[in-house]
Amino acid sequence: MSKRIILLFLISAAAAVAVWAVVHFTAANRNSLGQSGNALSNLTNSTNAYAWAEAVEKVKADRGELAGASGAVEIPPELRHYSDRHWFLATQVAEIDKYNVQTCQDYVDLAGMIERGELVAVPAVTDTYVLFGVGAKADEGVFTKYKDDHRIELYNEAQLSDAYRRLDDKRSNLQSEIAALKVQSGRLKKRDRTKQSEFQKQITARQQELTSADEDKALLDQFYGQPDSRQTLFRDYESLQALAKNFGGRSYNMDDPLDRQAMKVNMLGSLRPEALKILEEVASTYHQQFDRPLPVSSLVRPEQYQHALNKVNRNAVLIDTPPHSTGLAFDIDYRYMRAAEQTFVMAELARLKREGRIEAIRERNANYHVFAFINGTRPSDELITASLDKASAAVEEAEQTPRKRAYVKSKSQKDRAAKARPPRSYIREKRKRRH
Repeated sequence: MSKRIILLFLISAAAAVAVWAVVHFTAANRNSLGQSGNALSNLTNSTNAYAWAEAVEKVKADRGELAGASGAVEIPPELRHYSDRHWFLATQVAEIDKYNVQTCQDYVDLAGMIERGELVAVPAVTDTYVLFGVGAKADEGVFTKYKDDHRIELYNEAQLSDAYRRLDDKRSNLQSEIAALKVQSGRLKKRDRTKQSEFQKQITARQQELTSADEDKALLDQFYGQPDSRQTLFRDYESLQALAKNFGGRSYNMDDPLDRQAMKVNMLGSLRPEALKILEEVASTYHQQFDRPLPVSSLVRPEQYQHALNKVNRNAVLIDTPPHSTGLAFDIDYRYMRAAEQTFVMAELARLKREGRIEAIRERNANYHVFAFINGTRPSDELITASLDKASAAVEEAEQTPRKRAYVKSKSQKDRAAKARPPRSYIREKRKRRH
């Protein structure tokens, strides 16, 4: 009888622990999802998932002082911005040019680097570090090719036909809706100005949707209309499909939005071996000192992904292109570190920089940007100086791009508004009649 009671007690205790773990993990995952995106997608079992959630909790745990406080932090000279603001990027560009390092513009390029073994998978969680924010902006959308500042959706032949059919149906429906709204608006009496205004708003909105659909169709025609370009895009799709069938011991369905997002996140969880070695070294010393996992917020980033990040992080384009697209760069998140932790990490990075093994800087967006040199040797000042023009041009172009986009968007909005408004002569005539 006593054995049975003990057995029941053990079973009850085990069940209670299991329930606590599930609730605890779910809460941690929900609270951290905004910063880590779909980071759990590359965890293959509940044990790893729980380990990741537990690591995130340790990263965010209360230290008894204001998280990320920098008032008491002395930034070492090695991690400060250079007097010439282009020197930092030029140093990394010099290394990239010196070894002709392959970069990735989009997920197609990234898949090629992974398949060739140039990049290695970085576990989402280990004893010494945790991926905290990697892939946070990966979406569920169709894989695209980034070319000439255009995002071209990748399809096989059957999917391309479906895409054209959907666009044609959408355009046809919008045209019918616009025509119907115009008829209804025309039946209103002149004094029904409020209703006329409402109809005009609906018509304008549908016309903008129709313009967008027309632009999407024109983009498909431009890149899929030429036989050579069409076959190239089909091959790009096939290369991603081949990776999806067996990537990290898991298969992904490219027709499933959630699988597409998970695959993108896992692809972004990659680094070159030289950079991973540095990451592991810094993480090991940090964990040994503070018994916390080092939070790593970014690894490889294609240029296409950089543009998505630029909407929330201006540095993503200004200083991270092309370094992150090589797989030689990673970011460490210091938001939750107390002053002693920040000082320790910066001292480690400063030491590695003095040894000529990395380039590093303390960014203002709560990250330490780290770039690993391939042979553990910093490029000569002559090579860096020779790269200054390229770095300066890249920074200036990145600074001008938001202004150009804002101008184009503003001009486009004004043009659409002008088309939606009746001619001035009509307005004058209408006023005369009213008077």
